[in-house]
Amino acid sequence: MAKYILLDTETTGTGELDRVIQLGFMVLGRPDEKPEIHNQYCSSEQKIAFEAMEIHNITPEMISSEPTCIDSPAYKRLQELNTNDNYLFIQNAPFDLGMLKKEGFESHMQLVDTLRCARHLFTELNSHRLQFMRYALEMYKTEKSVADTLGVDIKAHDAMGDVLVMKMLISELTKKVREVYPSDKPMQKLVELTKQPVLIKTFKFGKYRGQDVADVASTDAGYLKWMLANMKDLDEDMRYTLGRYVDS
Repeated sequence: MAKYILLDTETTGTGELDRVIQLGFMVLGRPDEKPEIHNQYCSSEQKIAFEAMEIHNITPEMISSEPTCIDSPAYKRLQELNTNDNYLFIQNAPFDLGMLKKEGFESHMQLVDTLRCARHLFTELNSHRLQFMRYALEMYKTEKSVADTLGVDIKAHDAMGDVLVMKMLISELTKKVREVYPSDKPMQKLVELTKQPVLIKTFKFGKYRGQDVADVASTDAGYLKWMLANMKDLDEDMRYTLGRYVDS
């Protein structure tokens, strides 16, 4: 039977040299099976950026005696699960998979990016960040009972805290798939949606924040071209969107 792996990482930063310092994931199997919980701090020679500490509160002292990510029991268990029969769920998958690639991990699992799926399915929301959806979809109202059942602490921007919220989000995504695509199998549809880039409607950042991309494309196409050429950290959906308008 397929297993469902819900994963999140915390890192020393977001740059090319940064590495994983917390690997958290939950493994779900049959309904009668107790979930596996893996929450591993990892040491790293890369210095933790203060900006990263501000978000996840992991300090050098907390990881100094921990194994490196690749030597940790959690990483070794993740490798055991890494088959095409299983499903891997990640919020903003390109980032975490990119970080894990630095640790030698290449996923062979069927991928569900909950961020991209949420963009496809909850188009009415102003944001699809995990903590935003935690409140927008009112998951916070029932999260404590879920957390208590699993023995997980609710902490924003902590790997396991975010995995807990993602578990609840997956339930919301599944319900939405059944509503919008009643003839499709929910898990397979989420895998399919993960492979389909999203055309972003509104800028969420920058000098045109809050304005429709289509409107900006008609009045300042040069800005879109500048973004594509100079903003290397654009996510895949925004890069796809800008490319569509620039090429049209």
